Amino acid sequence: MNPVVHFEMPFDNRERMAKFYESAFGWQTQMLGEDMGNYVLATTTETDENGPKKPGAINGGFFPKKPDWPAQYPSLVIAVDDIKESVKKVTDAGGKVLGESMEIPGVGQYVSFTDTEGNRGSMLRPIPRNWHAPKSE
Repeated sequence: MNPVVHFEMPFDNRERMAKFYESAFGWQTQMLGEDMGNYVLATTTETDENGPKKPGAINGGFFPKKPDWPAQYPSLVIAVDDIKESVKKVTDAGGKVLGESMEIPGVGQYVSFTDTEGNRGSMLRPIPRNWHAPKSE
């Protein structure tokens, strides 16, 4: 099975959004710059170098709403082993892939899709954690 590893939601005003989730739920937010599309990372659970410490817990992020982007709704991100194979599986199952996959620096290959019910989701082939760490022998 491919697990849900991240959530995403759109925002109109990132400072207002960050203040809301920090105040209401105690989440930590990290504002990324223009080079990362003004994305905001949201830490919702204690995390270490291997990801969330609590089984089943996920972190997420927020993206700016844009007038020309399709399906800007809250969505889930599903980890996959092969982005091209997964794109084919989504299409074969009746879904529609939204654009081409893209490389998110330091994160992995990413692409969004809509399912047969019109829900937006995304797929991520993550870069293995600690990929930059020296190999132990």
